[in-house]
Amino acid sequence: MWRMASGKAPDDARTRHPYGRDPDAIERPVYSATIRPHCSLSRLGFRVVMVFCGGVALVTGIAFLQMGMWPVTGFFGLDIAALWLALTLNARRGRSFEEVVISQIEVLVARVSHRGERAEWRFNPLWTRLHKVEDDEYGLMSLAFVSRGQRVLVARDASPTERQVVADGLTRALAEVKKGY
Repeated sequence: MWRMASGKAPDDARTRHPYGRDPDAIERPVYSATIRPHCSLSRLGFRVVMVFCGGVALVTGIAFLQMGMWPVTGFFGLDIAALWLALTLNARRGRSFEEVVISQIEVLVARVSHRGERAEWRFNPLWTRLHKVEDDEYGLMSLAFVSRGQRVLVARDASPTERQVVADGLTRALAEVKKGY
């Protein structure tokens, strides 16, 4: 038996549904997941890589400068700038995520980009199925919700093994939601 914040048990006549069901269960999520892309470097790792590569470029650039090959030093600088740009863009992309929530009344897929732009798709769980594309060698390549002609990819940035774990959870949740009907 659950208790209210006051520590007293609630009156069963007021909180209990006439058919014995929990009235809040319909909105409570059966499955909820936040899927984030794999980030290869932390902030500390980014600094270590940049300092190490910058140091190597500086030392070899000075060596080439002393040999009279001064244009090589400029190209080392361009390489470090390109590396910094690539790692910075990768870190920004790591801020994007997907939320998947399955409740008794809806399937919600929300995708938030690295810029903070949010896109949402809502489906009726009874009309929604999970479409999987599998490869014998690589595993689960694609995972999507399909409902009434609309298709939304899920776990796009996950690896095939991580996508399989998500697919198993989504399959169980959809089966549990459909079981009551």
